[in-house]
Amino acid sequence: MSDDDDIIISSKNVTKVYGKGDIEVHALRGITLDIVRGEYISIMGPSGSGKSTFFNMIGGLDTPTEGHVSIDGFRLSELNSKQLAWVRCNRIGFIFQSFNLIETMTCLENVAIARIFKGAGPDQANEEAKEVLTRVGLGHRLDHLPTQVSGGQMQRIAIARALVNKPKIILADEPTGNLDLKTGQQVIDLLQELKTELHITIISATHDKKMLSSSDRVVWIKDGAIERVANKDELDISIGMIDGETVL
Repeated sequence: MSDDDDIIISSKNVTKVYGKGDIEVHALRGITLDIVRGEYISIMGPSGSGKSTFFNMIGGLDTPTEGHVSIDGFRLSELNSKQLAWVRCNRIGFIFQSFNLIETMTCLENVAIARIFKGAGPDQANEEAKEVLTRVGLGHRLDHLPTQVSGGQMQRIAIARALVNKPKIILADEPTGNLDLKTGQQVIDLLQELKTELHITIISATHDKKMLSSSDRVVWIKDGAIERVANKDELDISIGMIDGETVL
């Protein structure tokens, strides 16, 4: 599909088994997938399919029972906890369905804290947080608390926090899951814009079929294994329908 230098995430025969003996649960069953720099990939599958487990593997949040994951040339199984934390901080921005914002902090502070954790001083962190919040359309909400903004705006704060350390990869876990249709579409459009303009690799674990129209590839996971991979031009996408299914 591409040269090795173009691959930013690679999983090779990744398995994950929880428990032992008669109570073993095989969450992943040998997943092999290469993700190219600058791709927008959607990972889809029903609850319990292994989608979230695989998402955690490629984010360095969990470790395989067998196989390995590499991120931007770093094989995660060969890193100690400090090195792994460095990769997550410097290569990956995380966006969570539940936003994970600190309610007692302003929008600016919620974003700036990510820069401070990476080593920036308060003034630099605040300036860079302001820049990225302005980019996602929240330059006028810097001093508001999360409880004072809408759900869509909270998700934009979460996106700004993911962007502030200039990651090469954004992992978005159900980024539209808590949003209405209109606001969800705005978030999808924003992620597509960031992918195009900043050449960030975006990987989304999602149930939202609207995201398929923005994706370069879609990976379906079922029973812990890849069931199907499709490029965008292989999908049947039309108004109200995506790949033959009605979009609600």
